[in-house]
Amino acid sequence: MTARRPAPNSIDVFLRDVSRRARMTAEFATRDRDVAQDIVQEAMLTLVSKYGQHDPASWGPLFHRILHSRLMDHFRRETRRRKWFTFLESPDEEGMEDPWQQIPETVDHNPVTLLQRADNMDVVLDAVKELPMRQQQAFLLRAWEGYDTAQTAEIMGCAEGSVKTHYFRALNNIRAKLGAIGTTAEDMT
Repeated sequence: MTARRPAPNSIDVFLRDVSRRARMTAEFATRDRDVAQDIVQEAMLTLVSKYGQHDPASWGPLFHRILHSRLMDHFRRETRRRKWFTFLESPDEEGMEDPWQQIPETVDHNPVTLLQRADNMDVVLDAVKELPMRQQQAFLLRAWEGYDTAQTAEIMGCAEGSVKTHYFRALNNIRAKLGAIGTTAEDMT
């Protein structure tokens, strides 16, 4: 028996096409590669098991809606977990140093380094990673996935006006971050 290639409208082709962008979207949101991989796999399994027989044109919005739901579930679990572990921590003792003071400065102010980074796509990705989650989602769904405002609103579970606001703010935040290191807004497109 020879292995068959998937049909152009098969779920395998769709998942292969969307997997890298979905992993990056989840990793931007969670800031944890392993957790992001698990969330994307759960979303893919849900799509295949519940919606695999649906029209292939509906898979994109369905998948992103499932991914969004899985991300929200993750953040809810993390919030509950942090709440409980906060109760279990010992109270601050006098004389203890503030942990925020231990975080090193991560901004490189060397002009040569900044110029090298300005021409690199990683700069844009770093700017996207720093966005609040809703702005990340709006930017990635509109700019990367190419969904219109109505589709993005349906995926994110909010009004079209909210999508426009999140997307506008995301673009402004990214432009500000890129402008600070010499990358223009035209380089983003």
